[in-house]
Amino acid sequence: MTLICDPPAALSLELARLRELVARHAPYDAVFTTRVPGITVARSTRTHEAMEHSVQQPALCIVAQGNKSVQIGAEQYTYNPDRMLVYAVNLPTAFWVTEASPSAPFLTVRVDLDPQFIAELALKLYPHGLPRLQDSRGVQMTAADPAIIHAAVHILETAENERDARWVGPIILDELLMCLLLSPVGPVVAQLGRVDSGAQRVARAIEWIQGHLDKPLNIKVLAERAHLGVSTFYAHFKAVTTMSPLQFQKNLRLQEARRLLPSTSLDVGAISRQVGYASASQFSCDYSRLFGRTPRTEMTQGRARPSGLEGGHNGRKIKPYGKQAGSERGKWREGRAPGERREQEGEGPRAVLGGNTRWPQHHPL
Repeated sequence: MTLICDPPAALSLELARLRELVARHAPYDAVFTTRVPGITVARSTRTHEAMEHSVQQPALCIVAQGNKSVQIGAEQYTYNPDRMLVYAVNLPTAFWVTEASPSAPFLTVRVDLDPQFIAELALKLYPHGLPRLQDSRGVQMTAADPAIIHAAVHILETAENERDARWVGPIILDELLMCLLLSPVGPVVAQLGRVDSGAQRVARAIEWIQGHLDKPLNIKVLAERAHLGVSTFYAHFKAVTTMSPLQFQKNLRLQEARRLLPSTSLDVGAISRQVGYASASQFSCDYSRLFGRTPRTEMTQGRARPSGLEGGHNGRKIKPYGKQAGSERGKWREGRAPGERREQEGEGPRAVLGGNTRWPQHHPL
């Protein structure tokens, strides 16, 4: 297949087609999975009055229409149809849609990045070694690439037909990922598939933090998991996440508390202890500073409304084609149909990222 590679005219044409397809797959304000595993679309006709918070998994985020801002640590990123955002590790984020209306809704596509398949493709594209990494941050902004947008369009076209989605969709997804690996942010994405890369070393430390929120942070233990010296590990961690390990842990603790407050019968004190706080008053202070409301207010309001994905349609994440996930592409390669067998997935905005903790997933809205 020949790709159109003459920006900006090609990009404009591809984005127009992408807007049409996303609007078709997301007919109202909500987040929708598609028939192609690992591809999610979303619509929002309103902007966010306040920041939303969650944990973002590795993904490529493409905006077909509208604007969105994301804050990670002290850094802020704003992206739109001209710019794409790539996450290479799990990161706690604050985000808000800044441009959307009923006549011109915010429309977006998210492509999950699976380290196993990234490793396979990177080996084919870079058999003699990966390009030198200039920027080790775990989140990267890059200009919208007509070839990538074209592949996203083709994927959503195949998603309209069950047979095409099953057999052709994964092939086109590989094409999209190869275009991404050959783009300016390709070296960062390729780090996902390297066990010894700085990003993956930090990812192993993040996994430990996520699975041991109630434990005191031990930098030496984290450094050993990453197979790095303490000072080197600290520098790598901050370079990738833009946060210190202690800041990162505190953010995750508060994110987990926010999930628990409306969904369990525990009181505020018990939840604060469950996420590792020794002082309930310090927990309340940190919680209010991050989320702009007290834990008790969050608990009262949350239990009074249906649980689900913030910013979605009546708090729901829509799954019109059955439960699917990016990891199911492996089943397609093994000769099994997507959805043939899958671990039970929890309801609402949660995804297993490490240990036994379930985290709010950063959705495209």
